[in-house]
Amino acid sequence: MNQQDLSILSLLLHASLPVQLVVLLLIVVSVASWAAIFRKYFALKRTRSLNEEFERDFWSGTSLNELFSSAAQNAKFAGPMERIFASGMREYQKLRERHVSDTGTLLDGSRRAMRASYQRELDAVEQNLSFLATVGSVSPYVGLFGTVWGIMHAFTGLAALAQVTLSTVAPGIAEALVATAIGLFAAIPAVVAYNRFAREIDKIAIALETFIEEFSNILQRNLTAHVNPASVTPAGR
Repeated sequence: MNQQDLSILSLLLHASLPVQLVVLLLIVVSVASWAAIFRKYFALKRTRSLNEEFERDFWSGTSLNELFSSAAQNAKFAGPMERIFASGMREYQKLRERHVSDTGTLLDGSRRAMRASYQRELDAVEQNLSFLATVGSVSPYVGLFGTVWGIMHAFTGLAALAQVTLSTVAPGIAEALVATAIGLFAAIPAVVAYNRFAREIDKIAIALETFIEEFSNILQRNLTAHVNPASVTPAGR
């Protein structure tokens, strides 16, 4: 291989088969990683938008029954916060229909339903995040494996030469190092995206937990109002 052939494409074409397979694997993983990054970005953006929209409706003064009716009709397209609210209200109404009058039982049932829904929603939001973490942690080592194999192959070929110079060593070493470079190319975007998405998901989780507590407090005030109307102010929610 002469000096004009030291391009990445030429190096890969002249690399040994194991190195080529490693590079091909890393390219496939990188493409899948970028696809997961874009899907997760738009999914989190939509989740934040739906949560903010429902939160505005929730605090706008609309009655809980109206919000629950809307959430039930819009269940397929609702956001995590709206589905958590619907789970809590559904359990609350079921217990009331069974003539459960104990305030603690009603609140505990509603809270447990919201917590179960919260965990399901969080699992859905975190989907594909572990894939990005795996790509970010494993890709450099896969690339390093390709590099080590390529260097071994290059030195094996040089052993048969009577005279070894830099021009004979450089192409074999360069084609081996390409695997490490592509491994880093696959890993770095995945690590950056994982860290950013993890922070976004933490913010969403905190917002959902805060909503559960606020909604539980609202249910408690409503129950207290039914038991002792004079003990609450007319301000309601």
